[in-house]
Amino acid sequence: MSADAEVSADAGTRADAGTRAVVPCRACLSGEDLDWLGGRSVSVALDLPTTVEVLPATAGGTDRTDAGSWAAEVWAFLRDRLPALPDGPPPAVRVGSDAPAASGLSSSTALIVALFEAYLAAHRAAGDVPVGTVTRWAYEFEFAVFNGGGMDQVAVVEGGALLLEGRTTGLPAILERTAFPADWTLLVVDSATAKSTGDHIRTVRAQVAADDPALAEYMAGTDATSEEVWKALVGRDLTGLGNAMSLAHVAMRDLQRMSTPLLEDLRELALTRVGLPLKLSGAGGGGALVGVCPAEEAEATAARLRAALHGRHPDARVLPARAAGRRTPGA
Repeated sequence: MSADAEVSADAGTRADAGTRAVVPCRACLSGEDLDWLGGRSVSVALDLPTTVEVLPATAGGTDRTDAGSWAAEVWAFLRDRLPALPDGPPPAVRVGSDAPAASGLSSSTALIVALFEAYLAAHRAAGDVPVGTVTRWAYEFEFAVFNGGGMDQVAVVEGGALLLEGRTTGLPAILERTAFPADWTLLVVDSATAKSTGDHIRTVRAQVAADDPALAEYMAGTDATSEEVWKALVGRDLTGLGNAMSLAHVAMRDLQRMSTPLLEDLRELALTRVGLPLKLSGAGGGGALVGVCPAEEAEATAARLRAALHGRHPDARVLPARAAGRRTPGA
């Protein structure tokens, strides 16, 4: 998806005023797949947002495929559940994103949730839809495509840092939440190689059916590692957080083969040249790695990391990112 893409041309009977939804992406600090296998995981929302703007009815738009078919599919999904929405094709929207695509940072979920939120905001005649319903609908929409879990939907809708308890069906439960330390910055290393969520989930579901002992070992060990990650996060222990995230990555690599030689080389360079431990975020086979450093050192650390990676991996990008705060009302 490219920034400022416009999709769906005919504005027809739609809202007369533009409406924007801004949704963060998320990094998984520990617990990939445990949101649907069962077990604990830790997510933090990242201020690398996806924005969807519903254009005024007079604006029209250009039919582009940067958002795939999701604009039309989300609109059809909503119209099946909200008869008050107007007939016809979806509203014209403008889409932009700061998150790298297919990177394990849930940029796809952020786009889907932003489409939900923008369409609903632009059509108040459909009534107010509770936040929890939006989360559930976004999960159901993606489950039909990928057959995966609900960490991504909960993480980007809620914002903040979350300790989640996975469920074999339905959305994970929020066990605890906390604000990510304001004096820490997340560094995202985009490997410029895409992951494949669908292929990965099919592989893991085959492991479940075969009662694979490696999967059982991964689940037990990563559940315990998620506890260590959360303790370090709540305790503001940056060294402990890096160590625990490294353990989570090793389990992903050695037990579930989620990493690649390229990703391992990026990790080695970051650790040996910069002293920054990195962990793969998401199902793997490509995508982005994440690390955490003091905010006051973020720009200098990012510059050193770019220099370290440039010779062997000139296409890799280093993106400093703030944590995104809580989006939903309440304490």
